[in-house]
Amino acid sequence: MKGEVHHHLEESIRPYIDLIDTLRSVGIHKDLALPTIVVIGDQSSGKSSVLEALSGIALPRGSGIVTRCPLELRLRNVTGGVSWKAVLPRLSYEEKIIEFGDPSLVEKHVEEAQNELAGKGVKICDDLITLEVRSADVCDLTLIDLPGIARVPVQGQPQDIGNQIKRLIMKFIEKQETINMVVVPCNIDIATTEALKMAQEVDPEGIRTLAILTKPDLIDRGTEKNILAVVQNKVIPLRKGYVMVKCRGQQQIDEKVPLVEATQIERDFFQNHDFFRPLLDENKATIKCLAIKLTQDLVNHIKKSLPKLDEQIKKQLWDVRNELKECEAGPPQDPKGAKQFLIKILTKFNDKIKSLSLGELIVKGNLFVQLRTEFKKWNDGLNDTKTSFDSSKELSQNYRGRELPGFSNYRVFEMILQERVAKLKKPAIESLNSIKDIILKQFTDVSQQCFRNYPVLLNTTMNKIDNIQSNQQDKTEQRIMDQFEMESMIYTQDPIYFKFLNEISSEKFSEVQLPVFDIKSKYSEMLQAYYEIVVQRMADQLPMLITFYMLKETAQLLCTDMLSILEGANVSELLFEDSDVSKRRKHLQSRLGRLTAAQEALSDFI
Repeated sequence: MKGEVHHHLEESIRPYIDLIDTLRSVGIHKDLALPTIVVIGDQSSGKSSVLEALSGIALPRGSGIVTRCPLELRLRNVTGGVSWKAVLPRLSYEEKIIEFGDPSLVEKHVEEAQNELAGKGVKICDDLITLEVRSADVCDLTLIDLPGIARVPVQGQPQDIGNQIKRLIMKFIEKQETINMVVVPCNIDIATTEALKMAQEVDPEGIRTLAILTKPDLIDRGTEKNILAVVQNKVIPLRKGYVMVKCRGQQQIDEKVPLVEATQIERDFFQNHDFFRPLLDENKATIKCLAIKLTQDLVNHIKKSLPKLDEQIKKQLWDVRNELKECEAGPPQDPKGAKQFLIKILTKFNDKIKSLSLGELIVKGNLFVQLRTEFKKWNDGLNDTKTSFDSSKELSQNYRGRELPGFSNYRVFEMILQERVAKLKKPAIESLNSIKDIILKQFTDVSQQCFRNYPVLLNTTMNKIDNIQSNQQDKTEQRIMDQFEMESMIYTQDPIYFKFLNEISSEKFSEVQLPVFDIKSKYSEMLQAYYEIVVQRMADQLPMLITFYMLKETAQLLCTDMLSILEGANVSELLFEDSDVSKRRKHLQSRLGRLTAAQEALSDFI
């Protein structure tokens, strides 16, 4: 391909492509997706030939899997005495950079890089190899070539090689930031190609898919119009359309026909073709047209992606910095400094526990929202027990003792209510257990936040929480049982009782009726009125008991107990760091470095 190609492109194109290459060089692609063109195709689709024509270099060829690692191909148009130069930094081994000036060595070096990453043979690897080609005969463009899709494993390949390749391809093409360049031979039914099916699966509307039709010289006579309909977007519509190319065939490769001559042969082929000649005027044929289109599409895609990219980097920077605060440099090495550090993190923990108990701290889910939900269940359960009592006649028949007709027995009234109230004990204890679990989970989350870097201190804290909670649970359960004992006394103020009774009964009662108030016909309503008082009393009393003992008092006891750790503490043992902590800190620092470098690159560009 001639060097004048790049003159057809805007002068402002190069900085955009360089920016994305810079971001990828600092490793930001490990954290978020970058605007990219990936090249996919079935085996023997002509993918290598297209890349060879675009880059002017011979990439590894052969039957079976040739591309075994993702190959990032950076093409850079240069002038000023540089005829051709390649740089091969293996991004998985960043200290290794190979520079050479002989194009014939590309195949050798790429194969060596693949063998080093994926092993010798036919296995594949996800690690990226970057090949930068600087030449006066290429346009400014970056592509990532992926392994060709294999249908049947050959000797030495694992049986699931097809699935392995598809998984690797999906990892790239499913990202919305990726333009999918699908290479398809003209001499097969385009709808049956696995590569196009995969592209349609992740991009059903064809918004970010471009198809390259190869081997137009091998189509059967009489099928030209069908192929033309495909290129003109009439068969499988793609927003980015189709481009037809004719690259060097095997015979031309064997005869060592130069790429420059092959470019002229390609143009002559379309110029002299009865059906495909119009494609030249429509800029839908030749490698030269493809190169211009790819570069323009990539730059437009980069321009659209930059605001979102900038926002993502800023957000991740914020998150990483916050995470790093939780695993800072670690405790000082000197005993005095270490003890001060311990006092500091214990105080921070106590402050968070106090805030949590007051509803001022939200950890994972609002504690008081969860408590109210449980208390509502308790209240709903109480209301469900407010079924009507037996009629006065049934009560007289079922509970009459040795008294003569017309006489009342207050013990019957007590016994009926006591039986009903006793049935509330089980749901009350169940509510206590549920709330204990909720509070324990919240206390555990605060402990993890404050002490997750220090397993000994975390374990000590969790033991204290468990012991205090267990004691408080026993204490709360006893207070609940005491409450039920008090409820068995059957007592309320007369005005309160009459208020509820008058709300239920069709008649109106007051204290002035007390001498003649013992009316058996009203027993059912009298029982119902008193039970309503019990329900309202228990609806509030149980939540208050549980909240006080299980949350407020537990928090106070825990804060006091945590400070006792300082008495004769083995500070170095308490502040011993888990080995995973240093790994996590190193990982976060690495991410911070990448994101900071990426933000600087974007800031300089914007």
